[in-house]
Amino acid sequence: QVQLVESGGGLVQAGGALRLSCAASGPISPADSVGWLLQAPGKERTLVVGLSRLDTIYADSVRGRFTVSRDYAENKVYLQMNDLKPDDTAIYYCTVGDAWGQGTQVTVST
Repeated sequence: QVQLVESGGGLVQAGGALRLSCAASGPISPADSVGWLLQAPGKERTLVVGLSRLDTIYADSVRGRFTVSRDYAENKVYLQMNDLKPDDTAIYYCTVGDAWGQGTQVTVST
């Protein structure tokens, strides 16, 4: 199974931006579904964005602010996060197929 490593998290002020990266240990196929999920403190893991061959689905809370992309040459998945809000504070996980990364912390201050 492919191994995933997220990076790019950190502390940012509200209104700022971050770009999360997810590096895969092997090739990412166009047939693979990829996604980003978040887990806020004390809450369950929820979908941020899911991207398949047929569709891209964003959570209502991030639509228009976050953008997912894939780089097949680099075997990476990205999440560009703009206009960040304190409610975006969470651990962010990427998924490719059935594989999960270990997560990267995003903290948005007021």
